[in-house]
Amino acid sequence: MTLTAETQIDRVRKLCLVLPGASEKLSHGEPTFFVAKRVFVMFANNHHSDGHTAIWIPAPPGAQAAMIAEAPAIYFKPPYVGVKGWIGVELPPIGDDDLAALIHQAWKLTSPKALLRPRR
Repeated sequence: MTLTAETQIDRVRKLCLVLPGASEKLSHGEPTFFVAKRVFVMFANNHHSDGHTAIWIPAPPGAQAAMIAEAPAIYFKPPYVGVKGWIGVELPPIGDDDLAALIHQAWKLTSPKALLRPRR
């Protein structure tokens, strides 16, 4: 079964909006997720007819090339933000657990330190 772009964005939305401080707004015509006014997930639905239904997320320093080499059917270097080490993630082939882990990692990389501290 092929999931539609709308189904994919719903999938991403559920994973993003459970994170503390996360919000969603349109940016460049696509749903984009923010924490403390900083982007941690950008949805890309066939951006400039590139054929990808994907998200673009920040990755840890040096991880981009390794991820692309390890799974080129899932990961790619996205336009604009790829030069900053962000990674594109194809949504159809990635499982929910792996997607959730990547989104959580992107949130942690972007969040202010105060949000990362355990609450007392």
